[in-house]
Amino acid sequence: VQLVESGGGLVRAGGSLRLSCVASGRTVSRSALAWFRQGQGKARECVAVIHWSGCRTYYQDSVKGRFTISRDGAKNMVYMEMNSLKPEDTAVYYCAASPPYYGDDFYTGLNEYDYWGQGTQVTVSA
Repeated sequence: VQLVESGGGLVRAGGSLRLSCVASGRTVSRSALAWFRQGQGKARECVAVIHWSGCRTYYQDSVKGRFTISRDGAKNMVYMEMNSLKPEDTAVYYCAASPPYYGDDFYTGLNEYDYWGQGTQVTVSA
């Protein structure tokens, strides 16, 4: 599976961006899809996850109410709408896909994802 992100950029605090990620090589319909981010000098962290069913989502506390993750199975894509952006949201954002599975498990750990995009830079100015 190859993942390619787009939609990053420079925005002022309070602004919005929409990240997109397209998967190719095989369908990701049975994969959890996630967005991680890594700020300069910081560890990579899970921001949001959407279950393979599309019916359950997870958000890191710092982005709850501001970010929304969604997926389009027909297009093999995952999105993240980011509103009310803050300078502390500045980071490289990575799209990730888990191996396919059938259960209700919810994956938020880096080691649970086998496929990663190259990342897209999001910079929020004060």
